[in-house]
Amino acid sequence: MADPGTPSRGRQSDSDNNQFDDQWAKDLREQFENLLRTKRFSDLNDRSRSRSGSPALDRPSSTSYRAASPAMTRPLHHTPSTSSRPSSTLSATSGINRHSTLPPAYSTLRNRPRIPTPPQDADSLQFRNLLITLSHTPVKYENPGLLDEALTVIPLERIYGEAQEESEVLEAQAQSMGDGRKAEWGYQDCVIRALLRWFKRTFFTWVNNPPCPVCFSPTVAHGLVPPTPDESARGANRVESYKCIEAACGAFERFPRYSDVWALLQTRRGRCGEWANCFSMLCRALGGRVRWVWNSEDHVWTEVYSEQQKRWVHVDACEEAWDNPRLYAEGWGKKMAYCIAFSADGATDVTRRYIRNTSKHALGRTRSPEEVLLFIINEIRQMRRGDNISKEEKRRLIAEDAKEEKDLQKFVAQAIAAAVTDMLPGRPGASDAADLAKLPAGRQSGSAEWVQSRGEAGQQNPREGQ
Repeated sequence: MADPGTPSRGRQSDSDNNQFDDQWAKDLREQFENLLRTKRFSDLNDRSRSRSGSPALDRPSSTSYRAASPAMTRPLHHTPSTSSRPSSTLSATSGINRHSTLPPAYSTLRNRPRIPTPPQDADSLQFRNLLITLSHTPVKYENPGLLDEALTVIPLERIYGEAQEESEVLEAQAQSMGDGRKAEWGYQDCVIRALLRWFKRTFFTWVNNPPCPVCFSPTVAHGLVPPTPDESARGANRVESYKCIEAACGAFERFPRYSDVWALLQTRRGRCGEWANCFSMLCRALGGRVRWVWNSEDHVWTEVYSEQQKRWVHVDACEEAWDNPRLYAEGWGKKMAYCIAFSADGATDVTRRYIRNTSKHALGRTRSPEEVLLFIINEIRQMRRGDNISKEEKRRLIAEDAKEEKDLQKFVAQAIAAAVTDMLPGRPGASDAADLAKLPAGRQSGSAEWVQSRGEAGQQNPREGQ
């Protein structure tokens, strides 16, 4: 007969399971993040001291980087704990049993500092030319005449009224907490949010196949046609042709893909390229600091700077999405390689904001070595921050770049810590469950067939159509 003073095996097992609570997981994650930061800082200090008396190393080229071994990035190896509850004290060689997939290997955590390197091979030079060409897009938003024209099409009274109402609600919510906190979003943020709703629901129209211009019947794609001189003058390097499905009609409709924002203010239709281009310019017209974000997998969107939160905020006019950077990778199931943000002040590689788990959602970054991309980013910044701005403004932008880089590095550390936490027994996906529940299952804009062909229908519950 069991001793009543001794706990049973079943109750002991329940007690052990209860030890894996949320607070313990949070502590483990924080200690893991601190470990990564401390170890990297120590390694960099050791490397700096060891090189202090050595001669300067030869500057590597983009060709030599391409020939480097890919084995430089190694996964973390862990040893199992012998106690009933894993210890929350971590060391550089301890961790969690490899009973599941290891955390993704992030090249940004390499100990070797990156040295900006000029492009030399053909692929890197081609990538440089592409990025410099793309960097001119947001510069067009600084045209005073264009901004004045944009203000004539925006219902300013409606936008400012909605923004004032929302900002007052947010301020009241913050004050009701009684701890002196600020409102989540400021008045200027609310202005952009009101503009986003109006743009999506009233102003701009999504085009799958344009209707027949004669009988208004549906049309089918009929290839590409050369642009007319007028279409070329308005930035349409590509013109799609569509034919009416009615045999008795058979009319053709042209769909120029305009890149000129003046033309988009008149046509008010398009797909993601036209949407992001026009919306970004309208944000600039209302006084917002704007970025136009290019994705190498054929999507573009907007970022606006929030003075309230002192950071750049993701905005997608096609989806009416606000501050939802995980939308594409984890909501649409889209795999991406590059996300580069361009503004009138320069360029920034913001891929880490949109891809949190590289093992699931990242494609190979093969267009150039990372050191070359860093050189190109710096080159674009120097082009945009020449003699036209003051030294104080340059210092402010440099400080802002440094803060954003820390934020992007923090995303990497948080992603690794989340992956480690999710490998704990009985906690698969626990760290991301709440955030993923807020994401739509697939892309909402565009026809179901088009979305499916692009691989943006999401991992679960793909849309039936719209």
